[in-house]
Amino acid sequence: MEIPFCVRARVLDLDLSSIHFLVEIMVKKIAASILVGTALCGNAALHAQSQKIGYVVSSKIFQELTEAQEAQRKIDAITKPLADSLEAMEKNLQAQVDEYQKKEAMMNESAKRVAQQEILELERKYNQFRIEKFGSDGELAREQEKIINPIRERIKKAIESVAKEERYGFVFDKTEQLQILLYGDSNHDLTFKVLDKLRRGK
Repeated sequence: MEIPFCVRARVLDLDLSSIHFLVEIMVKKIAASILVGTALCGNAALHAQSQKIGYVVSSKIFQELTEAQEAQRKIDAITKPLADSLEAMEKNLQAQVDEYQKKEAMMNESAKRVAQQEILELERKYNQFRIEKFGSDGELAREQEKIINPIRERIKKAIESVAKEERYGFVFDKTEQLQILLYGDSNHDLTFKVLDKLRRGK
């Protein structure tokens, strides 16, 4: 009797380093979303007087900002136990599959069906946990949003403040993940002015 499902050597290779990488990408995307669709134009009078265009590197701001570094540590602390649990479930599932494959030739049809159902149930629980914890709307994504959102709001306000002070009509993001800005003159890079304002708490 054929096994009614496909058994892979690894169900999903999500070790801690891989999950940390995924978390880092998610945080960077959240950071980049600070500027998407909201160019922070200042008021209408400023827009009429000037079309100066500046940019910031949001990933640089998140790398340099102390609050963002602490936020990443909090996210890592939340991620690790979830990743460990997922890894343990994966190992258990793989062990069950390996055991079944070793004994399959000696099992009768009834025993095979029972073993297959057990494996399918483990696989179902594994996938459910993975989606609930690491899915786009999962626990980790919600916790990230909760941790990052206050920082994101601070950065947005700092960018708006610098843009008005420097009389920039638009401020874009120069971030690799989204490719919003393909080229920017360094004379119009406001990244460090924004960082300075954030550090001074103004």
